[in-house]
Amino acid sequence: MGARPRRHTRRISYAAVVAGPYRTVNAEARCEMVKIKGSRFIATAGPYRDEAALARVIARLSDEFSDANHHCYAWRFGERFRYNDDGEPSGTAGRPMLQRIDGRGLDRTYVVVTRIFGGTKLGAGGLVRAYSAAAGAVLNAAHVVEVVPTSRIRVIVPYELKGAVESVVAARGVTPLDSVFAEVVTQTFAVPTDQLDDLVTALQERTAGRAGIHRLE
Repeated sequence: MGARPRRHTRRISYAAVVAGPYRTVNAEARCEMVKIKGSRFIATAGPYRDEAALARVIARLSDEFSDANHHCYAWRFGERFRYNDDGEPSGTAGRPMLQRIDGRGLDRTYVVVTRIFGGTKLGAGGLVRAYSAAAGAVLNAAHVVEVVPTSRIRVIVPYELKGAVESVVAARGVTPLDSVFAEVVTQTFAVPTDQLDDLVTALQERTAGRAGIHRLE
């Protein structure tokens, strides 16, 4: 008789990693406004990953537009966000750009607006309108997609519980990524992250805690 996996009796919680579907831009987009009193406004948008990656984008833009005076930016990642006016008067660039991101219901998204000064000051109101319009234009040009975050788990059960596992995952529209049938059954699943706690709880209940469940990074 094959060896049984170690019995798991405690309830596993993955609440810290739960995230539902979100809308984002799936690739970098670029849009340049018609000159405003001689100033050029070039907007770049893309999927936000972390500040280091965004810093590389800004460094690349600085090289591409070496005569630029400002590279203002805004990003949203879940509950976290940041904006920067990069030398423009406070509140005239980054904040209205963030409002454009939020107004479109986007997440994990950044916008950088590069300004090349044309010799005429726009005033606070003019700057707000210009940066907001540039951000809106590039987000209109970007390809927006809905992303469903998933988490991978590995489930290990004895053969007599294989049917119970299949019943639980099939009821939620989840299929195995791979299966290994040896002394025990080992299967890997990609589960929508916001359904993960429910699935784990159901597996534990249907197998009376005998399923070994491991989250994979």
